[in-house]
Amino acid sequence: MQPGPATSRGATREQVDAAVRTGLLTGRFIPGKSVTIRGLAAELGVSPMPVREVLQRLAAENALEVKSNGRIQVPDMTPTRFDEVLKARLLLEPELAELALPNLAAGDAGRLQTIDDDIDRCLVDGDAEAYLRLNHAFHFSIYRASGSRVLLPLIDSLWLQFAPFMRTVYGRVGTASLVDRHKEAIRAIELGDKDALHAAIAADIRDGMGLLGKEILAGA
Repeated sequence: MQPGPATSRGATREQVDAAVRTGLLTGRFIPGKSVTIRGLAAELGVSPMPVREVLQRLAAENALEVKSNGRIQVPDMTPTRFDEVLKARLLLEPELAELALPNLAAGDAGRLQTIDDDIDRCLVDGDAEAYLRLNHAFHFSIYRASGSRVLLPLIDSLWLQFAPFMRTVYGRVGTASLVDRHKEAIRAIELGDKDALHAAIAADIRDGMGLLGKEILAGA
């Protein structure tokens, strides 16, 4: 059976959604630089309609902002907004990691180690975009194992809000100074130690967001 027009539109919208979300997570949307619906549609090789639908959805998640002139950009990261994002991450992510722990086995720890090995190479090479992509893959490989339909979308939305700014920060300060807490998380998973996993995820969040917080305070 050939897919009908509605199915094709749905597939296109999903593809656009995935592309835009990946762009936000890897810093391809630069804070302070706006884009147009038509320009983004041309870049993705699709019609403006699915792009408009996706951008409206992401604006509802506070990941993007539609300006009065119709252009779209990443919302400003104020000190107040930063504090709220940080608090939300510290409340939700360690808890979700704990929920995921009973569903994580030795094979999962091995896959996380492979991702972390690639992250180590990115830190040495200074490849900020690859680091952001792999760091997201590491965390969400843990979080998805929870099977949560409530917390996971909330955390996904939070990452879309801060990730574009992390790319800018890493471009300024580099990646060599980043502390890797992932090994502590992997060890906790291997031992089945929920308290150690909670602590490792929380420490990783504080370390990464700490760099962003310094940049925001410096510019406030």
